[in-house]
Amino acid sequence: MTKQEEKSKGSFLFGKRNYAIMLIGLVIIAIGFILMAGGGSEDPTVFNEEIYNFRRIRLAPTLVIIGLIIEIYAILANPKK
Repeated sequence: MTKQEEKSKGSFLFGKRNYAIMLIGLVIIAIGFILMAGGGSEDPTVFNEEIYNFRRIRLAPTLVIIGLIIEIYAILANPKK
């Protein structure tokens, strides 16, 4: 075996820092989806205005997008730093 094969055999694709950033991004995405949930009505014939509140229309999708941006950064960040 050459040095290159030995090095690549036992190493991860990303560094420890990259995985930590990915975990943070996944947590933020999960929080965004949790905030989007709910708001339904018990009675299907009654409309519930709560579905259009700030949390579900603005905050939750913004958190999901921020989480996706963090994930992209974690993939592109240099693991050698």
